[in-house]
Amino acid sequence: MTDLIAKTNMDQRLAEILTPVIEGMGYELVRIRLMSGKTKTLQIMAEKPDGGIEVDDCAEISTAASAVLDVEDPIEDNYTLEVSSPGIDRPLTRLKDFETWAGYEAKLETAELIDGRRRFRGTLQGVEAGEVLIEIDQEGGPVVIGLQFDWLSDAKLVLTDELIREVLNQRKHAGEIDEAQFDEVQTFMASEDGADKNS
Repeated sequence: MTDLIAKTNMDQRLAEILTPVIEGMGYELVRIRLMSGKTKTLQIMAEKPDGGIEVDDCAEISTAASAVLDVEDPIEDNYTLEVSSPGIDRPLTRLKDFETWAGYEAKLETAELIDGRRRFRGTLQGVEAGEVLIEIDQEGGPVVIGLQFDWLSDAKLVLTDELIREVLNQRKHAGEIDEAQFDEVQTFMASEDGADKNS
């Protein structure tokens, strides 16, 4: 069984430690990755069960995660902890994500070759009997295929205008965006250190 939330053994160990903490605070773990480099980085993506997460929420999760990791001490070297939202072109790591984002374009990758290919790009069509349904273009026209969730090694939404509009609409209806302040927020984010902060 593949696990898109935590891939490596270390990621899975960290997920075992942190999932109860994050869920106990009312959030869901979307993805966890320990990235190697000069200094290791532990990336945690989380969100509320109904989607979305605020900066204050990330700070709250970071504080709680740090406290637990200090006690458990699973990472030997120094590391940096990053807690963030999944973003607009989010990774799809749970079966329910493919249902939630049906109708939107996604890129899926399988661990093994399926009909001579590993990469599939198309429009998500939901889930049926443990299979992720995706409409892809073929020579004869579009066709819907089913990929077992267990076959997937990577999956994420494709950043499209339609997706951006939908996410902004969701945030607006949830009261997270005040359109009167939108231009000011954008200006502030872009000028904080002279670089655009949007990802």
